[in-house]
Amino acid sequence: MSERKYFPINESSARTAHNMMSMRDYSEGSTTSAYRSEVDKAYELADKVAEKRPAEAERAYRLAERYAKKMAEYYNKDSSIGMMCPSVMISGAGNFPVKKKGKQIAAWIKNHEDYKQVEGILRKIEGIFYGKDVIKSSDENAIEKLQEKVDELIENQEQMKEVNKAIRLKDAEKGDELLRNMGYTDEQIKDLRTPDFCGRLGFPNYMLTNNNANIHRLEGRIKSLQATKSKGTQESENKFFKVKEDADAMRVQLFFEGKPEPEVRDVLKRNGFRWAPSVGAWQRQLTENAKYALKRVIKELEKLEDIQ
Repeated sequence: MSERKYFPINESSARTAHNMMSMRDYSEGSTTSAYRSEVDKAYELADKVAEKRPAEAERAYRLAERYAKKMAEYYNKDSSIGMMCPSVMISGAGNFPVKKKGKQIAAWIKNHEDYKQVEGILRKIEGIFYGKDVIKSSDENAIEKLQEKVDELIENQEQMKEVNKAIRLKDAEKGDELLRNMGYTDEQIKDLRTPDFCGRLGFPNYMLTNNNANIHRLEGRIKSLQATKSKGTQESENKFFKVKEDADAMRVQLFFEGKPEPEVRDVLKRNGFRWAPSVGAWQRQLTENAKYALKRVIKELEKLEDIQ
């Protein structure tokens, strides 16, 4: 089991939103309690994954933490929307701001759509538990794992931008409130507003640039994997060995009729190929570099043949 991580809920905003919508007294801590109950569902699923599929435990707990973070954003946003306009039962019908209420309702609808996307993270954890998430490659679900990482990096990129916008607001109190709604504590907000050694506030540009570069790098890896899998397993043969580009195992496999001579084995090893007794082949991960290495192996073996 992993320690459960919860993100801050703005109880002050939740209380104000409640009082603008209801005649009943607000139960202190009720929003935080409801939030934690939601998050516990994700961690309970992750605990089951850890028990049934321990190799996937780290991934499941990472998704549970992401669920906790996004769910906190949903609850805090819901409270913020609730403060936009009071209920007609609270304010009375006279001069009721109908347009403002319409904007509030539209914001709630949008936030509910975001909630459904957050629930999708829970479905992913369920998929891991029931074994429905497997996408074969060198790692059985590498494509999906990479996509999840890209999604996280994109979310981080957007959040860093929103944080910097909040910090730049002239109204510091309003900016701090926005940061709290994002799940930042007062201590974290203080750190974000403290200049670094170069006098920068919030997230410096290099962090956004590096994060964006990682997004593009991972997206490239996903496209490469998808392209390889779309071709399926390829087989060919030359005068030295049979070649199999296994799209399921994501391996380039070289099959010899017998045990290669020592000098041939040296060539294979120099080019990253290793003996795999389980499949009876010399293999390495199926990548573009592996394909170039395969060509080098053939050229080097041809040179050896000429010498002999």
